Amino acid sequence: MTYTSPLLKRPGAVEGGAPDAGVAAHYGNPVKEQRALDAGKGAVDLSHYSVVTITGEDRLSWLTTLSSQQLTGLQPGESSELLLLDISGRIEQAPAVTDDGETTWLITESSHGPLLASWLDSMKFMLRVEITDRSAEYAVIGSTRPLPEGVSVMVSHWEDPWPRLAPGAASYAEVDDDAHPGLDWHWHLNVIPRENLEAAVATLEEQGWQLAGSQAAEALRIAAWRPRLAREVDDKAIPHELDLIRTAVHLSKGCYKGQETVARVHNLGHPPRRLVFLHLDGTEHTLPTPGAQVLAPTDATDTAALAGERPVGVVTSAARHHEAGPIALALVKRKVDPAQQLVVRDVLTSAGDAEPADGPGPVADAEPVADTGAETQQQTVFYAAAQEVIVRPDAGQAVGRPQGNFVRRPR
Repeated sequence: MTYTSPLLKRPGAVEGGAPDAGVAAHYGNPVKEQRALDAGKGAVDLSHYSVVTITGEDRLSWLTTLSSQQLTGLQPGESSELLLLDISGRIEQAPAVTDDGETTWLITESSHGPLLASWLDSMKFMLRVEITDRSAEYAVIGSTRPLPEGVSVMVSHWEDPWPRLAPGAASYAEVDDDAHPGLDWHWHLNVIPRENLEAAVATLEEQGWQLAGSQAAEALRIAAWRPRLAREVDDKAIPHELDLIRTAVHLSKGCYKGQETVARVHNLGHPPRRLVFLHLDGTEHTLPTPGAQVLAPTDATDTAALAGERPVGVVTSAARHHEAGPIALALVKRKVDPAQQLVVRDVLTSAGDAEPADGPGPVADAEPVADTGAETQQQTVFYAAAQEVIVRPDAGQAVGRPQGNFVRRPR
């Protein structure tokens, strides 16, 4: 069933695309919305997210045995995140986790909720746990600080631990922890009864808050180097490539599915890819779409050469930040030179002679598409991109490094 938020009825609301279909990308003023959210006076409708609850005495110890995270000591009100991996260590699920003393709340992407609830239910065996998909009952509101008291009957609240190192974790980042751009990222997921969504937003607006779209949250997330399950995780992603070892993996906990890969890469090898932050050329009117190819050309000024270059990665997220301009996250091959100037190549499809929604890029080659009954054009757009290292090329291979600083370069 396709979900549509009641807040999409607001004047100026523009619906987002996947994975944020069903809620607003913006409400007519993306920059104003993003600034309000960044200032702690904005709320984002995330009512398309899935909410799964687990009750029963064994819930936290059971989740610990299944996941990458140590949850047996999770106190009421504390927040964490976990990963569920396949046998090869690839990421399948990455829900936010909090517990209120009686119930564990898992919040995840709309595309992953039903499968998460179904898989957990299949794994309970004889343990004292009960799993329920509560997405039809509860909605999620995102904010950069907790919602003020009196807004609604909040049933659960999760505060993103990113980028602070969790117990048993390790950093794969190039920068020192005290210089990580994510230190300015403060993200909260507030779970409220679904029937209270519109009333809660109205109360926030009475208190001077701004209703913001998903584009605002995405821009702040990308600037904080924060990976997202529906964007940065593909069918090959392992935690090391995204620096998720810092918040979602306990390296000393007991056995779980995929642990062998986690341990082997961390101790003996290197992840095959690494997450990078891209500063995109600000002269473009468009943004690259997720999946756009990242090239490492020998001559970034020769578009003919660019067309023949072998891709070294893909864009996973892109946004226009209210201060930094156009930015993106991308997964590239580990051995790409960190000093290399990159280029993003995207192919836009438009009907007839119409330009893309945001206008053309400065370097474009238009080609007709095969006749499908409608006049369409493909436009290849190139974006100059300066990379900023998130995951170091030498990340991993901890065995043999000096104790106390074996996952970061010396200062």
